[in-house]
Amino acid sequence: MSRASNKKKAKSSANAKARATSRNGVLHRIADALRWFKRKLWRILGVIFLLLVAWVLLYRFVPPPGGIYMLQEYRRIGEIQRQWVPMDRIAPVMARSVIAAEDANFCLHWGFDMAEIRKVIESGSTRGASTLSQQTVKNVFLWHGRDWTRKALESGLTLMVELLWPKRRILEVYLNIAEFDDGVFGVEAAAQHYFRVSASDLSALQAARLAAVLPAPKSRDAANPTQFLRSRTAAIVDGAATIARDGRASCIDG
Repeated sequence: MSRASNKKKAKSSANAKARATSRNGVLHRIADALRWFKRKLWRILGVIFLLLVAWVLLYRFVPPPGGIYMLQEYRRIGEIQRQWVPMDRIAPVMARSVIAAEDANFCLHWGFDMAEIRKVIESGSTRGASTLSQQTVKNVFLWHGRDWTRKALESGLTLMVELLWPKRRILEVYLNIAEFDDGVFGVEAAAQHYFRVSASDLSALQAARLAAVLPAPKSRDAANPTQFLRSRTAAIVDGAATIARDGRASCIDG
């Protein structure tokens, strides 16, 4: 009986060891698979990051062909008006007017105007505090909308654009891709559409009118302004002159 009992114990112990070995083997295989997956994931993320850097860097030197929203409008309307012009063919007062109207601290921040964001939060306002850099990223690289995925991508790409593009280039791209009327994109097309002049010949009043329609280009008309638009235009004219004097537009000087 004692010998039989010892055999049973030995067999039971061997089975337990075999099961433990099997479990350890499974755990090791799972751990190896997880390590392989993490390596692959980091490589994929690294490739995506490098592709994004290359894409952003390309548009520092090459005019962006458009964006998702512009393509959507083309499909909806059937045609759009747009003509790319370099910054030296855009009236300086137009650049200053857009800064005064949309992002007075454009030359001072790194893509996000934290002071303006704090004001919006403290006031409980629903209006945005989006900078020209953020709007450029949205118009060139992303889609329009308020979902968190887009906002997260916008934040990362804004930092990348600020790092890889000079401020003058950011504003140049913005002015060439912003919508100024239904199907009218870019300041050259807008100047011709509203005033029958080129972007280089815009007056201070005309530039301010164009800047005033930017928040709502489908409902505001620079050629036939409402009283609100006239008041807004006057404020932008003053603002453009002010930032020219105090140096807040210095980053766009050629």
